[in-house]
Amino acid sequence: MKQQYTLYGVLLIVLITIVSCNTPKKEVIKPNVLFISIDDLKPTLGAYGDSIAITPNIDQLASEGMTFRQTFTQVAVCAPSRASLMTGVRPDSTRVWHLGDKFRDINPNAVTMPQYFSKFGYHTVNLGKIFHNYMPDSISWDEPDLRPERYKQTDWLKRDGETFYINEDVSRSQVIKRDSLLKLRPVRYADGWNTGPAWEAAPVHDTMYYDGAQTELAKKTLTRLAKTDAPFYMGMGYFRPHLPFTAPKNYWDMYDPEEIPLAANPKVPKNAPGWTMNSMYELRHYDGFNHIGHPQSSYRMSQDTTRILKHGYYASVSYVDALLGNLIAHMKKIGIYENTIIIVWGDHGWKLGDHNSWGKMTNYNIDLEVPMIIRYPNQENRGAQTFEITELIDMFPSLCEIAGIDVPDYMQGTSFVPLIKDPEREWKDAAFSQFHRRPKVSADGNRYMGYSINTEAYHYIEWYSWDPKTGTRGELKDIELYDRKNDPSETVNISEEKSLKTVIEGLSMQLVGGWKKAKPVDIE
Repeated sequence: MKQQYTLYGVLLIVLITIVSCNTPKKEVIKPNVLFISIDDLKPTLGAYGDSIAITPNIDQLASEGMTFRQTFTQVAVCAPSRASLMTGVRPDSTRVWHLGDKFRDINPNAVTMPQYFSKFGYHTVNLGKIFHNYMPDSISWDEPDLRPERYKQTDWLKRDGETFYINEDVSRSQVIKRDSLLKLRPVRYADGWNTGPAWEAAPVHDTMYYDGAQTELAKKTLTRLAKTDAPFYMGMGYFRPHLPFTAPKNYWDMYDPEEIPLAANPKVPKNAPGWTMNSMYELRHYDGFNHIGHPQSSYRMSQDTTRILKHGYYASVSYVDALLGNLIAHMKKIGIYENTIIIVWGDHGWKLGDHNSWGKMTNYNIDLEVPMIIRYPNQENRGAQTFEITELIDMFPSLCEIAGIDVPDYMQGTSFVPLIKDPEREWKDAAFSQFHRRPKVSADGNRYMGYSINTEAYHYIEWYSWDPKTGTRGELKDIELYDRKNDPSETVNISEEKSLKTVIEGLSMQLVGGWKKAKPVDIE
């Protein structure tokens, strides 16, 4: 009888094994990724405490996800910032230091975030500005550089999406100016199209401007992707609120320009070195601004012009907010919203009259601090926010972890997933940024590299002479120190105060120690 029970037991095990081998395994459904860049977006959002900004859709997304209230870019200009966050390594590793550096020429074997996700079965698609405008990097995408049909004209293929106007007279003048510019120098930023007024408020439908048209294309593309078996990674890069501030008139009408406050700190920081500010050459390209002086000169913009420019920036932000709301509503309609990781970020900040300047391209926090908001399936602590220090370079490892794929071992950022799970925990000690100041835009005509470290209490910057051929620093030229608690607008460089000598020595050592030593103590 005992042998009979033993035989039954063996047969039962065999039967279970056969059944389990023939039962199909349940496939884990990977979440999609919607990776949304908003060009030149500073934290002018309701979710970040801006009482003027009208941004209900981004604010709603923040209420369903995590809002990072203290995120820093690695470089306050497009190409270096995007090259860093898209490859997961810092600027001295990418060797992309200024606007014209092409990361793929410098790093032909670099593996970008969409390339990496593709290795794990993701179908990758790009619309708009994810890498720098004229550097779409087709290698990174299964479907690169998708654009609305009416923008596929041959002579527009290198043209940036921000350069289109509604006014026909302006458009004709752009052609004439471009022809003249290309005769002088055939290779130009935006392929020579970045001329015209600094703002436009046309009474047109949202889809008549480039960002609106590409939102409609994104909706069609998402509908198509939703019918496939593979998860997708879509890079969606909005061009506004980059100059020129062109948006449908109804978004301008949302604001009373007299109620938009002027810059809290309209002066260059007291005791700042003579090369800290950019020349505002970006704004100088636009009609009526070719005369503007360097911020570190006696030049002051009129209050009327200041109000129009700031009004245009806010209108552009509200325009993109509405487009994003439209896109999210479509995702809900076709049933992909709940299984999609959505991350929204700005590539750097922007001065709206701050430090007597317009634009980015400094080491000051008005240019370094950016918005970053994420929402994903089964997320803990929805609607939470954290004031712990994070960096844009943290996105690559974080999205890998959330998507359930291996995190590359060469990442120079830190996954912020533990911070989402516990927003009150201690996190990074510091954020690290830098800026390459070139001779043609510095006030004194010399070349420098400035290295920045932000801690909870201080913002410290060291400026060195710089050899662009070897990518090496030379002599220490000057330092800056700002009290983040008592002087958040960075009005006075206090590095000469004798009582702060020990603080400066400690920050200098921390800057040398770099990002590895600033990581959370319990994170490898």
